[in-house]
Amino acid sequence: MTAPVEVSRPGLGTRLVTFYHDVLAEMKKVTWPDRPQLQSATIQIIIFVLILGALIGLIDVALQFALVRLPAMLVGR
Repeated sequence: MTAPVEVSRPGLGTRLVTFYHDVLAEMKKVTWPDRPQLQSATIQIIIFVLILGALIGLIDVALQFALVRLPAMLVGR
């Protein structure tokens, strides 16, 4: 039976430097939005979050009424 062959890996410092250079290379490929695109996306996100918050609030009020107040009214408390 033959002994397994050990594969040497580069050291931690070499791997970190390689990772850093790879990240820089990928970041250069990214297409960044210009200011009007960024403002438009930000406004859309804020509007979406406000609508979603209002919807969750309405569902909360409806469920509170259906599960807490309505049974209390029916029982007579």
